[in-house]
Amino acid sequence: MVCFAANSLLCRLALKQTRIDPASFTLIRIVAGAIVLYFILKLRGPTNARAAGNWTSALTLFIYAGAFSYAYVGLAAGTGALLLFAAVQTTMIGWGLYRG
Repeated sequence: MVCFAANSLLCRLALKQTRIDPASFTLIRIVAGAIVLYFILKLRGPTNARAAGNWTSALTLFIYAGAFSYAYVGLAAGTGALLLFAAVQTTMIGWGLYRG
């Protein structure tokens, strides 16, 4: 929870104290994360586990991250955290129920 709160505050600070817009900020975060994960997988070398992913999941992650970025600009910290946390939990539980 401390890391979640620190991330929220650092992102809010970056968006309010610089000229970057939420969409560009989100794109940079997602691309940087993908690059880091790529190198982590390369450093681990070949494994028996096959890395799986799809474009739907990637797009969903981008929308989720974008919603956070726009919330950092438009909502108070407590309100934004509460609404976004509730949205994530609702989505996860709903998907779990849907999948059985």
